[in-house]
Amino acid sequence: MRKILFILVLIPLLGAAGWWYFREQALPDYGPAYREYAYVTNGKSNTVSVIDLRTFELAKTIAVGTDPTGVAANSKENEIYVVNSGSNNVSVIDAEKNAVVATIGVHGRPYFIDVSEDGRRAYVANSGSANVSVIDLEKRTVLGNVRVGHAPGLARISPDGGTVVVSNRGDNTVSMIDARLLRVRATLPVCQQPEDIAILPDSSKAFVACSGSSQVASIALAGANKDKSIAPSNDRVLALLDVGRTPVSFALKPDGGELMVCDFDSDSISIVETANDEVGSTVLIGQHPARGVVTLDNSRLYVSNFGSDSVSVYDIEMGRRIATMPVGSHPDGLALSQDQRYLLVLDTQSGDVTVIQKRNPRKLEPTEYSLLTMIPVGVQPNGVVVKAFRVSGSKIK
Repeated sequence: MRKILFILVLIPLLGAAGWWYFREQALPDYGPAYREYAYVTNGKSNTVSVIDLRTFELAKTIAVGTDPTGVAANSKENEIYVVNSGSNNVSVIDAEKNAVVATIGVHGRPYFIDVSEDGRRAYVANSGSANVSVIDLEKRTVLGNVRVGHAPGLARISPDGGTVVVSNRGDNTVSMIDARLLRVRATLPVCQQPEDIAILPDSSKAFVACSGSSQVASIALAGANKDKSIAPSNDRVLALLDVGRTPVSFALKPDGGELMVCDFDSDSISIVETANDEVGSTVLIGQHPARGVVTLDNSRLYVSNFGSDSVSVYDIEMGRRIATMPVGSHPDGLALSQDQRYLLVLDTQSGDVTVIQKRNPRKLEPTEYSLLTMIPVGVQPNGVVVKAFRVSGSKIK
């Protein structure tokens, strides 16, 4: 009851004070050609909500397939890709029109999608059919389906485009696919229930969260050496790192130096030093931390606390939590706006998006963070991605 009363009071406060402050803080003038949208998958509504981040209003609701989950943006084209786990396909959304322009069939029970940095291919792990669908995004066709381990949860492409790392939850293994040959290069036993994956910017290592054994696996990825006289290295497990209970997701610093692990059942984050494969520290952060995102300047980590309906702000340089803010019910997915000034929080139970604003504090405002608004979306929002571009075709770098 207290939570319901809080939300009822919070919404009008945000609508008045929040929007008053927002009007006082003018957004940068990017010109009439600039567009910036957040795309939110609504798992139980079979829709995608499009939020205009220039005005923080719901711009459109797009019907997609059944049970949409994963969502990704193409960095080279103005397209968004939505994985529909119930209908076993991928919806292609034209970001300029905000309309579905194609549907690509994959195999059984896909949940996530990853797009290569060159924008040409996408990779979808099909948990119900033990394979990975490789999609040609220009032709909008499936190039092939690569057999991997049992119940693959996630397929992630390395930054150099050479390796697809797949976490096989059903048999506690990780498969490495050669992205050029479209065949499995190695399958390695790791720890129990491997799920989330992070790959370093130089494509030298992958880290895999194992929720069943409270560990993180560090894996060296095979690659040709610059010195041709030295044989290429092999894919191999370097270390199994003990972290908090039930590590469910990663947030990698853009510089690749540290990996933040959300330990769901320990109410903490573990910080992994990626160069030497050591857990530097573990910090209490909030009840049931679910997702994290690091700012582009490597300074701040935002964590959604699923169990306490809040978001925590962790100062990476200072090594401590500096703020905790209430949001909607059961927050999960997170995304930052292009200018890093606004944090979007998916409230899975209350069916809305909380927008948190980062600003320079005034004399009477001791904190640099404030709740800006709450935007209703669909039922059980579960994935979010931000896309910024110019309608003339020039991309925002």
